[in-house]
Amino acid sequence: MSTIAFIDTRGDKLPKAAQEAVTYASQLAGGPITAITFGDAKGLEALGANGAKKVIVARGVKTIDSQQLTKLVCDVAAAEGATTIVCVHDATGKAVAPRVAARLKAGLVAGATGLPEGIRFRRNVFSGKARAWVEVSSAVKVISLSPNSIAIANNGGSAAVEEFTGDLGAARITVKELRKAGSGVPLPEAELVVSAGRGMKGPEHWAPVEELAQLLGAATACSRPVADMHWRPHHEHVGQTGVAIRPNLYIAIGISGAIQHLAGVNQSKVICVINKDPEAPFFKAADYGIVGDAFEVLPKLIEAAKKLNAER
Repeated sequence: MSTIAFIDTRGDKLPKAAQEAVTYASQLAGGPITAITFGDAKGLEALGANGAKKVIVARGVKTIDSQQLTKLVCDVAAAEGATTIVCVHDATGKAVAPRVAARLKAGLVAGATGLPEGIRFRRNVFSGKARAWVEVSSAVKVISLSPNSIAIANNGGSAAVEEFTGDLGAARITVKELRKAGSGVPLPEAELVVSAGRGMKGPEHWAPVEELAQLLGAATACSRPVADMHWRPHHEHVGQTGVAIRPNLYIAIGISGAIQHLAGVNQSKVICVINKDPEAPFFKAADYGIVGDAFEVLPKLIEAAKKLNAER
C-alpha cells in the first residue's frame, strides 16, 4: 500500500508542476513517496525536499510515447504495491492517467484542485465556471493535479535515484524535431502573467507590456486575435483554445474578455483588467479594474514597478 507520483521533467529540469505533484502525493500519503520520471532528467535528488524518498527514472525513454509511459507507471505501481497514483494534469498526464486507470481498473480524478475530503476530490468543470466533487471508492485511485493548485513543500532532504530496468517495448512515436516555445517561465507554471489584446493596436506597441512583465518577473501572454494576426507567437495565446493558466496574478491589458478567453484564465487567483471600455465583459470577472487607455496606464504601472523594485 503506497503512493507514487508520475512526473514529466522536460528532459533536464524540475518544473514547478512536477514538484507540486510530488508534494501533493506526499501529503496524500502522509509521508515520503516514490516518484517516477523519464528521459535525461538531472538533479532528481532535489525532489526529496518535496516529499520523495526515491525517484525511479527510465533513462531509455527519449520520446513522449503514452503507451511506453503507461507501462512504466503500471510496472512501478505493481512493484511498489501502489494504490494511489498522482500525475500532473498537463499534456503528458492527460495522455497517461486515463490509460493507467483503465489498465489498473482504478477510479480517475482528472484535474483535482486540492486535497480530498475523505474520498471526495474537488475539480473544476464547465471551463472553470463551476466546481464538482468526485467521489472515488475504488481500491486503486489515479489523480491528475491541476498546476498551481497547492504550495510546494520544501522540507530539505535528498531522494535516492534508481534507474528503471524493465522492458517498455518499442516506441510507436518518433520525434523528428523539438522547438523550444520560448525563454522564460512556461505559461502553465507562471505565477504572474501580463497579457494584452487588440487594444494595443499593433505589435509595434508591445514594448511596454514586455517591460512591465520583466519588472514584475512575469510571463507574457496574449488573446487569440493577437496570435491569429501574428502580433505575438501562438505559444503565448491563453484561453479556451490556447493555454489554460492558473497564476496568482493575471493582468489583462486591452482584452475585452470574451467567454473563450475567460475559460482559460478564470482560475487565476487575482485578475486585474485594464480597458478603456467601462462595459467590457472582463470587468465582471476582475478583482481589480482600471478604466483607462492602456497607453496612459502602462507607463504609470511601469514607473510604480520600478519604484517598488528599487525599494526592495
